[in-house]
Amino acid sequence: MMNKFITLLWLLPCLLSPVWAEQGTINFNRDVRPILSSKCFQCHGPSEKSRKAKLRLDIEESALSDRDGVRAIVPGDLSKSELWHRASAKDPEEIMPPPESKKPMTPKEISIIKQWIEEGAKWEKHWSFAKLDKPAHPEVSDPKWSRNPIDRFVLRNLDQRKLKPSPEADRRTLIRRLYLDLTGLPPDPAEINGFLKDKGPDAYERLVDRLLASDGYAERMALVWMDAARYGDTSVFHDDGPRTMWPWRDWV
Repeated sequence: MMNKFITLLWLLPCLLSPVWAEQGTINFNRDVRPILSSKCFQCHGPSEKSRKAKLRLDIEESALSDRDGVRAIVPGDLSKSELWHRASAKDPEEIMPPPESKKPMTPKEISIIKQWIEEGAKWEKHWSFAKLDKPAHPEVSDPKWSRNPIDRFVLRNLDQRKLKPSPEADRRTLIRRLYLDLTGLPPDPAEINGFLKDKGPDAYERLVDRLLASDGYAERMALVWMDAARYGDTSVFHDDGPRTMWPWRDWV
């Protein structure tokens, strides 16, 4: 199980990729919110100082509200959705984000916005507040390759990309991957030699358990969590200035 947990860590960016959208409906948190956050929130987000037209695209009520007959998003209707008109516009005076922002939407991002609106522009709570649902195990090209349910999701994504699973790595490569994934640092020669000499059938699992219990893993995960929470000693992106966020950083 731990072996596949590490595989999942390596492939998690692929699993969360919008490539899933090509096979079905768009997911707001996975596909749309990242686009709005990176391309729209600077002018239509939380900061009052930089906000334009009193429009917030980070809040559903504001994004769907009527402003003198104009609505940024009309679920199911592209023709009445100003967001779509601006995102797909060719005129530099109309297109959003504006050229001076140097953050143009890619054709793929525009396509995702289009499909999302056409499908009803379903909004979702932040992932941390969303109810967890157990998904059905997907159909895959080689069911025998899967040792547990997680494998089927990994293989489904590989199938969509027309890729084949790589052969299992040698032990020297495995310990290096484990250390870099779980602590961010490579193993020292003594640790490598100890693992190579350990002939126990659960040598890999015991190494994973030891690293998961280490201070190095805790520090590594703290960094990931702060990145996910967009930690910064100053507010920078929306409204630069000092913040008293350092106690939270030290606590993490």
